[in-house]
Amino acid sequence: MDPIGTVLLPLIAMVTGAPLIGWAKPVPVATRSLRRYPRDFMLVAFAGPASNLLLATLASIGLRVVPGHAVFGGLDVAAPLTQLAAMAFQLNLLLAVFNLVPVPPLDGGNILGGMLRGGLHRGYEALRPYGVFILYALMFSGKLGAIIGPPYVFLARLLSL
Repeated sequence: MDPIGTVLLPLIAMVTGAPLIGWAKPVPVATRSLRRYPRDFMLVAFAGPASNLLLATLASIGLRVVPGHAVFGGLDVAAPLTQLAAMAFQLNLLLAVFNLVPVPPLDGGNILGGMLRGGLHRGYEALRPYGVFILYALMFSGKLGAIIGPPYVFLARLLSL
């Protein structure tokens, strides 16, 4: 839990009515233990979004296999299961796409940073302390939705087949 991202910013959002954004503490990675840095670091960064994509895929499969009407003990359990699977699908797909936005400290930022070399890498890493402000600017300007919307819709359609 990060005191600012998990407690302070959500409280400010509740009091002011500003959009809610927060974050958890970054997961520490022992880069010295990686055999092929930066390639292995990019794989570590992709693990989170990949797990979200896997969970979205499993939820999508769940939506297909849950019967339209299932009564157990007099209760219809299909509707809540369908709702749960739909929410899991949407949330995990949104998290996967959002976390792949190439802005540090998001996973997409770590992946892009691992691809850059020399001066480009140093310049990109200089943005890291301002990443949260870049995300806020993208969110308030409406550009964040324009960035994550198309891949989200594409993947949602692909996984809903």
